[in-house]
Amino acid sequence: MKKYLDIFFSFCRVGGLTFGGGLAMLPILEREVNDSHGWLTKEEIADYYALAQCAPGIIAINTSVLCGNHIAGVLGGIVAAFGVVVPSIIVILIIASVLNNFMTVPAVAAALMGIRAGVCALILKTVLNLRKKSIVDKVTLVTFLAALLALTFVDVSPVVPVIIGAIIGIVTKTRKAGNR
Repeated sequence: MKKYLDIFFSFCRVGGLTFGGGLAMLPILEREVNDSHGWLTKEEIADYYALAQCAPGIIAINTSVLCGNHIAGVLGGIVAAFGVVVPSIIVILIIASVLNNFMTVPAVAAALMGIRAGVCALILKTVLNLRKKSIVDKVTLVTFLAALLALTFVDVSPVVPVIIGAIIGIVTKTRKAGNR
């Protein structure tokens, strides 16, 4: 029971401190499940995050389910998903009840603009951290650049570069294993 409570409150912190979507959650998720508890390695977190993007639904919930399942089975996945959404539900209910009254206040508009800028910094930090673990050779660099260009300049679903990247990874790993 204690482990499930630990999972719930850890993912409550992830859900409660994440502003800006799935990418912004990665540093907080790493701190909770890797640094604080040692439940997952950073590579496992990155893998689960990548898998979560391939599945339909909200990335934060998908990632929490995969991580929670790894930590404590199916019930761990359910508890982690519940933990990650509870803070959002509470905050959204509070904001929805008062926001319309305050949207015209310049300080509120300025605060929201500042939050967006802070979220951009969180996302950039996450990208830089993922780069260290993900771009490890010429093949992964070319794969990254091709995916970045496709996502930036072509109207392509994010799933497409993930699947193509997976295929490239499998082919590259198979060829390296065959050359041994």
